[in-house]
Amino acid sequence: MEYQDAVRTLNTLQTNANYLEMVKRERGDPQTQLETMKLYLARSGLQVEDLDQLNIIHITGTKGKGSTCAFTERILRSYGLKTGFFSSPHLVQVRERIRINGQPISSELFTKHFWRLYHRLEETKDDSSCVSMPGYFRFLTLMAFHVFLQEKVDLAVVEVGIGGAYDCTNIIRKPVVCGITSLGIDHTGLLGNTMEKIAWQKGGIFKSGVPAFTVLQPDEPLAVLRDRAQQISCPLYLCPPLQALEEGGPPLTLGLEGEHQRSNAALALQLARCWLQQKGYQDAGELKASRPSLPGQLPPAPVFQPTPHMQQGLRHTEWPGRTQLLRRGPLTWYLDGAHTTSSMQACVRWFRQALHRCERPDSGSEVRVLLFNSTGDRDSAALLKVLQPCQFDYAIFCPNLVEMASTDNADQQNFTVTLDQVLLRCLTHQQHWSRLHEKQASPDPWSTPGQEQGGPASLLLAPHPPHTHGASSLVFSCISHALQWITQGRDPVFQPPNPPRGLLAHPVAYSGAMVLQEAAAVHVLVTGSLHLVGGVLKLLEPSLSQ
Repeated sequence: MEYQDAVRTLNTLQTNANYLEMVKRERGDPQTQLETMKLYLARSGLQVEDLDQLNIIHITGTKGKGSTCAFTERILRSYGLKTGFFSSPHLVQVRERIRINGQPISSELFTKHFWRLYHRLEETKDDSSCVSMPGYFRFLTLMAFHVFLQEKVDLAVVEVGIGGAYDCTNIIRKPVVCGITSLGIDHTGLLGNTMEKIAWQKGGIFKSGVPAFTVLQPDEPLAVLRDRAQQISCPLYLCPPLQALEEGGPPLTLGLEGEHQRSNAALALQLARCWLQQKGYQDAGELKASRPSLPGQLPPAPVFQPTPHMQQGLRHTEWPGRTQLLRRGPLTWYLDGAHTTSSMQACVRWFRQALHRCERPDSGSEVRVLLFNSTGDRDSAALLKVLQPCQFDYAIFCPNLVEMASTDNADQQNFTVTLDQVLLRCLTHQQHWSRLHEKQASPDPWSTPGQEQGGPASLLLAPHPPHTHGASSLVFSCISHALQWITQGRDPVFQPPNPPRGLLAHPVAYSGAMVLQEAAAVHVLVTGSLHLVGGVLKLLEPSLSQ
């Protein structure tokens, strides 16, 4: 059978939104979820002991866990090791979630392993029980384990789906090392609404005797992680900042942009070094002077000199959709899947720094466009408030739907919501944006008009249409329509057929189209949802769909 047939069948399994609801109901007894996952594993032909041979690095956190996984995997691949990497969500194709040596598994390999696992679970299901077929994420987790074992990887980097304690990846009983990235508020309906509750969930991946590393966190959640580790005799270490590893050597070049990636890279270096040491590798970085541990605090992770392999790995790390730049003629696309308040703050810092670095056109106007969506229980008003200082000329809102018409591509299908629901959500985003603008509409009479706080005058957008920043916003019914309006046919790769009727019917759309057509430079920030970023990449980078 074809790859698309496999993906369509996968999509019929319990959807992620329904899975979250089920987990919420079961969360009082985490053992129930983990035991259910073990049953699925057994029905698939594996036991939890089989996973020990995967030499797993298990990583959770709120912000940067995917980037940390990508850094870790790339560092270890630089040592000539065969790597497996399981992550979520995917941007364009579901097979991105399961990677061998950094590359998504082929359509053929995905299709082969999907049907093998699907038929095995079909043959062993009991219709009288509630565990007939696993949900979408559970199925892909099982499939990743099968693929990694079949492909005989030297190690597997496994990213937690949501949380840690109750996550279905947590059937792993003997990882080589664990990592926890920066913590923040996300998935509050499932993980709790305080940093301490979220830290407790994340610390659920700790295992007795298995070393674990984390980055600097606020005192309260860090204390929760420390207590969680102590309760089960897990040696937990606090990563020194990246600059401590750079002292006495060359500055480290990272393949991922943004100051916040330095924290992720520091954690990845510790995870990779610990894995290498545990597996008996000698070339794991020369130790520098160790720092003393203060009473009541976490012991510091070692300060060492990153090896050439490590430096190469950091330099060559790629992770699409996170602080990613695409330059296309007059258009520059800034893509980042930030979806929490703190990750959005990091995204804004990166965006403004990137704007500051880019060359200014000799003549003509510059236009800034925000393309935004937010889903689930996330506070879009708070996210938009963080974005407001960027002084966008236009704010565009659309659902995470690539095209209005149904297509043959099953990778982007989402059965969890209706079109009416997602469009209403976009209208809500637009209302939040308008209210933020109204609050800002009474400027200080003594301030310099248009001066951007915290940025040099060279970042100002002039000339631009006669409206104050943030005043103009539009809602489009899909990503393709939004991109057609933003690009105005000026992106050399994205060249869709004739725009749909009514695309310029709104006065703002009509006047804005004129501005975009004449602008010397158009800067587009796409953020708020990784699924939105994935849909945009699907249209801007057709090769990702092949």
